[in-house]
Amino acid sequence: MAMKVAAGGAPREPDVMVDINTTPLIDVMLVLLIMLIITIPIQTHAVKLNMPVGNPPPPTAPPEVVTIEVDFDGTYIWNGTVLANRAELEDRLQSAAAMVVQPEIHLRPNKLVKYESVAALMASAQRLGLTKIGLVGNEQFIR
Repeated sequence: MAMKVAAGGAPREPDVMVDINTTPLIDVMLVLLIMLIITIPIQTHAVKLNMPVGNPPPPTAPPEVVTIEVDFDGTYIWNGTVLANRAELEDRLQSAAAMVVQPEIHLRPNKLVKYESVAALMASAQRLGLTKIGLVGNEQFIR
């Protein structure tokens, strides 16, 4: 009978494992991921609107349109007429808001005007109760 003995006479010790065992970490991560998926409610990406049914009758008369231009220096122009100051603009906005059928306000700012002038006009229109206001001429801001 023969016995094999390692060189040096002592039995060889196993090598030290230098890599971390990631299997338990992956298991925990997958369990947490499944818990997260289960607990998050399903979200719908739809906006629910109550749309009218059928065709509405056409308007009896076209709406009155008021064009307000804001020049590069902050000057307001009401349907081609230059306004003297902000108080005159406020008076005209107030009279437009008091009308039974409010006119559509088409706001056309100059490309070089400060935002402050345009924002002040829009804030005044909202404060006075004008509801039909839109920005016109936005194509000038596209580069």
